[in-house]
Amino acid sequence: MTAFSVLDLVPVREGGSIGEAFEAATTLAQKAESLGCKRFWVAEHHAMDGIAGGATSVVLAHIGNATSRIRIGSGGIMLPNHTPFQIAEQFGTLDALFPGRVDLGLGRAPGAGPELQRALRKNLQQASEYFPQDVAELRALLTGDFDLPITATPGMGAKVDLWMLGSSLFGAQLAAKMGLPYAFAAHFAPDHLDAALALYRRDFQPSAQLANPYVMVAMNVFAADTHEEACTLASSQQQSFVALRTGNPGKLKPAIAGYTDTLPAPQRAMLDHVGQASAMGTPDEVAAAIAAFIKRTGADEIMLCGSTFDPDARLRSLEMTMESVRSKAAA
Repeated sequence: MTAFSVLDLVPVREGGSIGEAFEAATTLAQKAESLGCKRFWVAEHHAMDGIAGGATSVVLAHIGNATSRIRIGSGGIMLPNHTPFQIAEQFGTLDALFPGRVDLGLGRAPGAGPELQRALRKNLQQASEYFPQDVAELRALLTGDFDLPITATPGMGAKVDLWMLGSSLFGAQLAAKMGLPYAFAAHFAPDHLDAALALYRRDFQPSAQLANPYVMVAMNVFAADTHEEACTLASSQQQSFVALRTGNPGKLKPAIAGYTDTLPAPQRAMLDHVGQASAMGTPDEVAAAIAAFIKRTGADEIMLCGSTFDPDARLRSLEMTMESVRSKAAA
């Protein structure tokens, strides 16, 4: 049976505060746990007014303390922004605090301009080129598979599940070579989905962590009592996509009914393209779209994404989604 999990960007609303964003993320994680979701991941972004998850490991410590069973993890840590040693310490600490519950999803794209590179004191282009070696070093710092001149404490011996994240063939190749579970970011970059999953499954090499390929695919999901209401809920995230693609990112905006009808054709086409991996509508409509997506991808797990301006609307959307997919699975 397909597992379901939740990805949160910890969005900061217009008129809201960062503290409120953390409160909403915590409540969402608790709801996901109560609904039987497998894991709750937080994504790393920096220098963005509308996203509060930059200190990802700190946010995860708070989420872990507010929950008791659900796995917590990064979706993902952008490793070029860090050193493997620092991440081994951080996630080794999380594992010691929340044993058996910690995932470490790793991404290669730093997503940073020159200002952030200077702030991080990193040559991110060069760091991206060393990504495969850094992943191997990080795994060795956690497992001791290779003799390293330094030991991460906390870190060494931590039972952290490593994941490879990606939206291209590169991540799929690396995940297959290293025997890692693979999460594809179809919720914002669906172009290479089918080719990447096929490559990963074909070339997968078993590892101490994983004997067989394991695929998670992220999709945007908005459920409501009516199709129209779900489309309105989705408009806050759609506005964020448009703002980001036009170089004007900001805080999460209030929902707008009929939002896509107000857009010029190129922006509508961009949203339609991103929306290839989405489910939007009534619970039955959402469940049918998710089922079709699972059939297409053969995903072992679906990562549910989708920010809403009203945090309560996302809680309700998640509840409707989980109840509907389980009802159909039992039918």
